[in-house]
Amino acid sequence: MVQVGQTDLKVSRIGLGTAHIGKGTTAQAVAIVQRALELGITFLDTAPLYKTEPYLGEALAGVPRDSYVLATKVGRLPDGKGGFTFNFSRDEVMQSIENSLNALKIDRIDILHIHDPDDHYHQALNEAFPTLAELRSQGVIKAVGAGMNQWQMLADFARDADFDCFLLAGRYTLLEQTSLDALKLFQEKRISVFAGGVYNSGILATGDTETATYQYQLAPPQIREKTRRLETVCQRHNVPLNAAAVQFVAAHPAITSLIIGADQVEQVEANLTALNVPIPAAFWDDIRAAGLIESGAPTPKAE
Repeated sequence: MVQVGQTDLKVSRIGLGTAHIGKGTTAQAVAIVQRALELGITFLDTAPLYKTEPYLGEALAGVPRDSYVLATKVGRLPDGKGGFTFNFSRDEVMQSIENSLNALKIDRIDILHIHDPDDHYHQALNEAFPTLAELRSQGVIKAVGAGMNQWQMLADFARDADFDCFLLAGRYTLLEQTSLDALKLFQEKRISVFAGGVYNSGILATGDTETATYQYQLAPPQIREKTRRLETVCQRHNVPLNAAAVQFVAAHPAITSLIIGADQVEQVEANLTALNVPIPAAFWDDIRAAGLIESGAPTPKAE
C-alpha cells in the first residue's frame, strides 16, 4: 500500500480501471471488480462518462467501505445521446457527485478527479477545484485530483493549486516518456501520480499486430516499429512485453499506483502477474543501450 500525496489515504500498487468492465453482462462486470478485490487490488477508478458506476455499486454491495479506495470524476459527463459534455461549474460538480454516490450506492467517495479539462482550464481551476478543495477541507472527500491524457496542463495545475494526485494516462509508458520533467515537478510538490494507459491503449499488451492500437487508434508505423524493437529485446531475455511495460512504469518513484483496465476477469489476473514476473537487470541494460527509453527514465532495480 502506498500513501496518496500528503493525505492519510493508502492505495494498492495496482488499481482497477473500470472504463471497459461494462462490455459484457452485469454479472461479468461484477465478477471483474470482485476478483480484483480478492487479489488485493483495492483501488478502484471510475467516472460518470464510463457509465460503469452502477456496476461498481452492484459489486461493492456488502463490501466493507474501509476495505477499498474509490476514485471517480467530475466535469466530463455523458450527454444521453452517445456523446459527452463538459461543465466544471460548482453546481454541476455538486450534482455530479450526488449522482455518483447514488449510482455507486455508497456514502462517500475518496478521490475526486477533474476529468479532461483540456479546453476548460480556467473554469476547472476557478470553479471545480475550489469546490473540491472545500469538500476536502470538510472531510467529505480525502483527495483532489485531475485526470488527463496530457502532462502539460497537469503541470500548470501543480503550480497553480493544491492538488493531492493526478491520473496521467499514456504519457509515461515503455513507448513514451515525454512527461519526465513533469513527474519531477509532481514529486517536488508531493503530488501522487496514478499512471493510466500503461499499455498505450493496447499495443504494449498485444505486441505489434495489424490491429494493434495506440492512443485508441490503429498504431502508426513508427510506433509499430519501436514496438517490434522492444519485442526483440523481450524475446532475447524471455520477458513478456506486458510485464516489461508494467514494471517499467512502476519503477518511477513519482508513480504511486498503476490504473490498469480490464474487461475480463482473466485480464485482472494477468495484470497482477505482469507486475511480479522476474525480469533480469540485463534486459533493462539492453533496452537503455538500444536507445529505446529516455536517458533519464529509471528502470527497476534488481532484487
